[in-house]
Amino acid sequence: MMLGFLLARAGVDVVVLEKHPDFLRDFRGDTVHPSTLELMYELGLLDDFLKLPHSKVTHLTLQIGNDNVAVEFGELPTHCRFVALMPQWDFLNFLAKAGRNLKTFDLRMQTEAKSLIEENGRVVGIRAQTPGGELEIRADLTVACDGRHSTLRRQAGFEIDNLGAPMDVLWFRLSRKDSDGDETVGHIEAGRMMVMLNRTDYWQCAYVIPKGGIDAVKSAGLAAFRKAVGDMAPFVRDRVAEIKDWDDVKLLTVAVDRLRQWYRPGLLCIGDAAHAMSPIGGVGINLAVQDAVAAANILAQPLRARAVTTELLAAVQRRRMLPTRIIQAVQIVLQNRIIGPALKGGARPKPPLALKMMQWPLLRRIPGRLLGLGVRPEHIRTIQAPAARA
Repeated sequence: MMLGFLLARAGVDVVVLEKHPDFLRDFRGDTVHPSTLELMYELGLLDDFLKLPHSKVTHLTLQIGNDNVAVEFGELPTHCRFVALMPQWDFLNFLAKAGRNLKTFDLRMQTEAKSLIEENGRVVGIRAQTPGGELEIRADLTVACDGRHSTLRRQAGFEIDNLGAPMDVLWFRLSRKDSDGDETVGHIEAGRMMVMLNRTDYWQCAYVIPKGGIDAVKSAGLAAFRKAVGDMAPFVRDRVAEIKDWDDVKLLTVAVDRLRQWYRPGLLCIGDAAHAMSPIGGVGINLAVQDAVAAANILAQPLRARAVTTELLAAVQRRRMLPTRIIQAVQIVLQNRIIGPALKGGARPKPPLALKMMQWPLLRRIPGRLLGLGVRPEHIRTIQAPAARA
């Protein structure tokens, strides 16, 4: 959606496909980091964006055994020094509305990409399924943004490096009281981990379990799960009964992987289709948005001239591969050094020395900058075409 908006704003004819009739799906990436908020500012959309329902996270606290680790966003060189917790459907609807004000933006709902159209070794479009039947859309460039289980990347035969993840995540909600406090908190203990995101009137909770451990959790029973949640966050013990059955608990199967090559002639993958991220830090949506901005910066003018080459697609990957590698490397270190061993039980976990050192005054800006801005943050370089408005 972000890439389609930016390209249409630059005067490129764009068709964006969404297989569902709306964006109302829960437990998707809901963390809009300062890097993405800064892009909204650069586009002149920030004031309207922040009118949408959201809550602000100015700092994060992670309890690892007896130790507390804090991440602060207050000193970032951005207009917004906080993470906005916003349902992803509101973000997508906001971009869709902005896109509909552009002449060359065409959003097709209930239109699911099913297969690639290839001619002479080049992707020249897609076949899609709609309520009215099959549709062919031909294009100079097809961009796969269809997630970690991407249909298009599988059909294209891209090679995937699976980097591994020792955990899965169970998502659920619990009501929130004013007396709970307003911090976004994480807690890691021997054998268990939970993160709670303050959504104003409820807590969005992520209970981390060993990879493939969902059957063991269910076998132990719902009462044991409720007790485990209460043990990790004693202040919600009085409402764990709100988890009425297993339908209230959604499983996120965690994957960390990336394509060795993100492109073929006429085809480019970005976002989770190019690199599935761990939920650690909630960076996935923001890294995908950064991919979109980089792709638009590099490809807008060539697309207007109908002169996109494979070398330009390779330039997008080169631009975004380093940030992807670094963020995934950090996630894997945290998985292997903290989360994986903690989930196996045994001794009470302790934060690594490097994480403790980053609490020192001279180093305490590093976690906030890495999480809030990422590596090589992108900026809007595309210029709005004079006749772009509808």
